Amino acid sequence: MSAQTEIHAPSPAAPPNGRAGDEAPRIVPVRRTGQWAAAVAVLLLLMGVVVSVVRNDAFQWDVVGRYLTTESVLRGLGLTLWLTGLVMVLGFALGTLLAVFRLSGNPVLQAVSWGYIWLFRSTPILVQLLFWFNIGALYPQILGVNTVNLLSPIAVAVIGLTLHEAAYAAEVVRGGILSVERGQLEAAQSLGLGPWRRLRRIVLPQAMRSIVPPAGNMLIGTLKGTSIVSIIAVQDLLYSVQLVYHRTYEVIPLLLVATLWYAVVTSLLSVGQYYVERHYARGTAGAR
Repeated sequence: MSAQTEIHAPSPAAPPNGRAGDEAPRIVPVRRTGQWAAAVAVLLLLMGVVVSVVRNDAFQWDVVGRYLTTESVLRGLGLTLWLTGLVMVLGFALGTLLAVFRLSGNPVLQAVSWGYIWLFRSTPILVQLLFWFNIGALYPQILGVNTVNLLSPIAVAVIGLTLHEAAYAAEVVRGGILSVERGQLEAAQSLGLGPWRRLRRIVLPQAMRSIVPPAGNMLIGTLKGTSIVSIIAVQDLLYSVQLVYHRTYEVIPLLLVATLWYAVVTSLLSVGQYYVERHYARGTAGAR
């Protein structure tokens, strides 16, 4: 008689505190009542603030709409954008040079760069502008040139803001250069590339991933910081609305006009910054 093998399906193991065949316990998600209640409260508060601002007659929204696109305001906005772009370009050009000096092996260049950054980061921008505005009182003549009426208010604004931004741009660029792996520099050096070519073709393209985010913040900060030039009678966006409300005494709506334009331009720059960051983050884990 041939042997037969019987195969039995294994019986389910009995749970530790129950009988075999009992259903597995259901997983019940934790109720986050407090978080939802807080979210609803914040939304209600935000809606209340928005409604109060929109329905408050003291804001004079009709006046805001009337002056939002007037010629004087748009001219001031254009000067603000021009000043922001020029200062950023010149500031980062000088800042890149200062960063290279700071990282060089020459102790004199290192000291000069460090001293420049220390001086302009230690002095308020308003004080710097006032010094440049009164340069004729400090030095009536430089190399035989009369400096009393040499610099116009716009020239003072460009010089003062550029020198100020260069100090911060130098640290941003230096941080980006230091973020590049040392092996990249050694590989470029082994290929016989010169210092400036290594900087332009190898270092800076890789450093841009670290430079772009703080540079974007600096751009937005510079846009808003240009409003300080109104103190030296440069007719930027803020000074343009000030001229209007000094004549009409409609202070709040004119300040809202400037606020809205700053908010619009800042939002557009933030969107541009996002796409530039994504471009330079290609191939990395942080790319979105």
